[in-house]
Amino acid sequence: MIEEGPVDFRIADQHLRGTLLTPDMLIPGFLFVHGWGGKQEDDLDCAEDIARLGCLCFTFDLRGHSASDAAKSEVTREDGLQDVIAAYDHLVSHPLVDRRAIGVIGVSYGAYLSTLLTAQRPVRWLALRVPALYPDKDWKTPKALLDKQKVWAYRNRFQTPRRDRALHACAEFEGDALIVESEFDNHVPHTAIASYMGAFQRASSLSHRVIRGADHAMRTPEHRQIYKTLLNRWVEEMVRTARRSRPWATAAE
Repeated sequence: MIEEGPVDFRIADQHLRGTLLTPDMLIPGFLFVHGWGGKQEDDLDCAEDIARLGCLCFTFDLRGHSASDAAKSEVTREDGLQDVIAAYDHLVSHPLVDRRAIGVIGVSYGAYLSTLLTAQRPVRWLALRVPALYPDKDWKTPKALLDKQKVWAYRNRFQTPRRDRALHACAEFEGDALIVESEFDNHVPHTAIASYMGAFQRASSLSHRVIRGADHAMRTPEHRQIYKTLLNRWVEEMVRTARRSRPWATAAE
């Protein structure tokens, strides 16, 4: 069914009437979470492509980034998680979004926060590009003040869900997951990627891709295009499969 509603609007000195037709079927929503030192503009290109698949996409700036009033040097991981939860709640409040069809796409620090989000809110699809990993200790210490050498050493040791909050969230995740690794990543070593892969024990599906020759930031247009293409194809497959198995709920349900 299509919902109809009368609309009155003006142009110059004329009063016009129209009818607004909106679909009564709900659509998937995707939340994008940028990395530490990044900004929402970094995600817009991918978000535009996924929006063309018939999804509603939402990008935002984490606290301490871009136009945020917060000082970056004071932002904690708790602050970041609360930001992501607030952004998620804003996305699912949209009347066209199906709350049972939410995807989250995170990069590096944003990917780390995205895994933690899944323990707080329902997520059906989870895409993690070069997901960072941090020890649980010093959770409320400003992110910028964490001991980088200790963080690097932690990432270079295989971690398990029993002792890591983010990996525990991954172990409980039952949706579909995608992990994208950079071959020459000097921030997130393969051991950290392996820790994430080993944690997804209950996921409906787990896909892992390595972008050859890419660094952590994927600075070259070629590597960014490869990532954009594979992400778009994965999302398209996930959404298409879900639509075949069960049409999106109508607003009347």
